Amino acid sequence: MKSVVVIGAGIGRADHAGAPPAAAPAPHGRRPAGAGGDRMNAAALTWERQLLDWAHEGLEPLPVGPKVTPARAGLAAAYARCEEVTAAHSRTFFLASDLLPEPKRQAARALYAFCRISDDLIDCSDEGGLARLEVWRQCALGTPPCDDPVALAWADTRTHYNIPVRYAEQLIAGVASDVTITRYETFDDLAAYCYRVASTVGLMAMHIIGYVGRHAIPYAVKLGVALQLTNILRDVGEDWRAGRFYLPRAELAAHGLSEDDVARGRVDDRWRAFMRFQIARTRELYVEALPGIALLDRSGRFAIAAAAELYRAILDDIEAHDYDVFTRRAHVTAADKLVRLPGIWWRAVVAG
Repeated sequence: MKSVVVIGAGIGRADHAGAPPAAAPAPHGRRPAGAGGDRMNAAALTWERQLLDWAHEGLEPLPVGPKVTPARAGLAAAYARCEEVTAAHSRTFFLASDLLPEPKRQAARALYAFCRISDDLIDCSDEGGLARLEVWRQCALGTPPCDDPVALAWADTRTHYNIPVRYAEQLIAGVASDVTITRYETFDDLAAYCYRVASTVGLMAMHIIGYVGRHAIPYAVKLGVALQLTNILRDVGEDWRAGRFYLPRAELAAHGLSEDDVARGRVDDRWRAFMRFQIARTRELYVEALPGIALLDRSGRFAIAAAAELYRAILDDIEAHDYDVFTRRAHVTAADKLVRLPGIWWRAVVAG
């Protein structure tokens, strides 16, 4: 499973000459700057429109069951368990969520723990994962939830912040697809997957943070796709060893590469051009998504911006190590994160 659990929605080298082959499409279907007119062409509109349709469908109300009100002592222990899960699995998310006010911090970590458990239940080599995931779906989304601390905290969070259950259902559907789908042919296919396992997280997080209205939704959707693409680019080697390759095969072929080249794990000029293309598209999505932070409640802007910008910095580390995502896992050091935080705060809270 490749889900990115980041609110907002999961932390200098010499450039190599050369450009993507002429056969390669422009990043996510956009014409290069300066091409004139509207930069968004029909290909980009196709996947973006589909994702926005799903996001707006998720807001449609569903029947509401009786409100769950666990005992205060049990609820405190449940949220404490969510904090433990978050601290154990994501230093970047734990740091970013620590920037939220206490009630929203607890809720964000309950969201993380729900997503983390959903993710961990799926083992791509084990067909029993789907059955385990269905049991968890009924446990965590049922009314009342089962007697599990994360399920209890998540139910309390969903109720308190009016988080649409359809977003959680969409996420679980994305998690489930990892059992049966191991390749994506086009970017449209991959974008749909990114929406289910990452954009949905941002859409749920928006209800915790607070946002100004539905016009904030496209920004959350794009940020989720950008975060998930970053995750996928970072983990190419790890995923390949698990029998999966997420990046669009049509784009791989357009750069003169095949899965045999991925299996060899060799970084050559073709691979560098392919990765530059992927990173350029991902960065463009960040640029288009980050203005949406200004549409969030002020108390959550720093946290969301920190999560997004620290994750985006992973792309810099991939470049700094010559696009080798086969033998190492790109990351942002704790010291680098701390150095970046003042600038992120200024852009998100003061300048924004």
